[in-house]
Amino acid sequence: MATILPADKQRFIDELIDLLKIPTISADSKYNDDIKKGASWVQNALSKAGCTVTEIFPTKGHPIVYGERLIDPNLPTVLVYGHYDVQPPDPVELWDSPPFEPIIKKTDLHQEGAIFARGACDDKGQMYMHIKALEMMVTHGELPCNVKFMIEGEEEVGSDNLELFIQEHKEKLANDVILISDTGMISNTQPSITTGLRGLSYMEVVITGPNRDLHSGLYGGAVANPINILTQMIAQLHDDNNRITIPGFYEGVEDSSKEERAEMAKAPFSLEDYKNEIKIPAVHGETGYTTLERNSIRPTLDVNGIWGGYTGEGAKTVIASKAHAKISMRLVPGQDWEVISDLFTKHFKSIAPESVSVEIIKHHGGQAYVTPTDNIGYQAAHKAYAETFGTDPIPQKGGGSIPIVPLFEDVLGTKSVLMGFGLDSDAIHSPNEHFGLFNFFKGIETIPLFYKHYVDLVNENKN
Repeated sequence: MATILPADKQRFIDELIDLLKIPTISADSKYNDDIKKGASWVQNALSKAGCTVTEIFPTKGHPIVYGERLIDPNLPTVLVYGHYDVQPPDPVELWDSPPFEPIIKKTDLHQEGAIFARGACDDKGQMYMHIKALEMMVTHGELPCNVKFMIEGEEEVGSDNLELFIQEHKEKLANDVILISDTGMISNTQPSITTGLRGLSYMEVVITGPNRDLHSGLYGGAVANPINILTQMIAQLHDDNNRITIPGFYEGVEDSSKEERAEMAKAPFSLEDYKNEIKIPAVHGETGYTTLERNSIRPTLDVNGIWGGYTGEGAKTVIASKAHAKISMRLVPGQDWEVISDLFTKHFKSIAPESVSVEIIKHHGGQAYVTPTDNIGYQAAHKAYAETFGTDPIPQKGGGSIPIVPLFEDVLGTKSVLMGFGLDSDAIHSPNEHFGLFNFFKGIETIPLFYKHYVDLVNENKN
């Protein structure tokens, strides 16, 4: 495979920086024009890289960008999925540099430098590796099969309109394997391939007490304080062993075998480094499981945001009329996100006192997903990583969720291979998100090898 020339490296970085400057925040309608700008930017990049057909498909939400380069109908087809939308950068004051003014600087783990910007790793940097990999293959005449791209703008808000798009364009999206880089790996010296994703149920709750904010001196102790009530209700969602108390929550969850847990334990992991990196004195989680197990093969429930009353500077003595919280549950195989959402709703309402009313909003979710290691796509990824890193990758289940991935298999009938190049320390969804230049270029080098090995394995299985 062709190497990346120094001039090309600088050009690739400059292009990625241009993309990162566009604040494609899908959760905030103020940025709808930037979302459209981002979609046009990706379409143009696909065309320049070698796609012979590119299109932007409007949806009820944000647009989907499609591209293809089809060289022979008898050859396999790889569908690349990614997203150009990003999380909100809040809290902006915790960033060391403006989130949409990318800068490159060295870190302890990225001695070659890392790009700091919202979306650098999740998912613009990783998505753009695939576009540059296509360019490399086309330029050097090394594209061994057909390739299609589907890059969406709503992944960070649940991909609400992608299912309809897939249903309506099954033939256009027909493929033999789906390739995704929206996950991570263990380290820059020990690659890994994500073989599973957790599902997700994302809820919002609103607790309402009095019909207006009240003076806490005149009414305190006589009426229910929605913030007090909300925190008490949330505290009831876990027991002393940090197990989730929602009735039926664990129904269908299968405990991992001793053999599977033993394999997970082989992954290089330092608990002290883990604690030091995120500056915590001790880990916390479900009794009976290790840290690696808690954040990958076990379901969780976390409060992602909570607010109500007065939070400005100084003091204002009020009992708030309303209190709000956003709560997410990460799910494992055996749990259906719709069922879990209903169980949460029923239980949360049942533990509310009569002195308040409860509103529950189901935002979005998705099922858990597993890629078997005997799949040809996984085997091709394994060979590609081993070739570029010089060591075999470790299969590893991830704790994150990409709700659309299980749907791909249900509708399109093909498996997804999760080839991530980010690191846990890259601060995705957090201030100072970044993506190492080593990782960016290693991805561009590894992806073409996936194509090569995938086609080789397909041909071997035909014979």
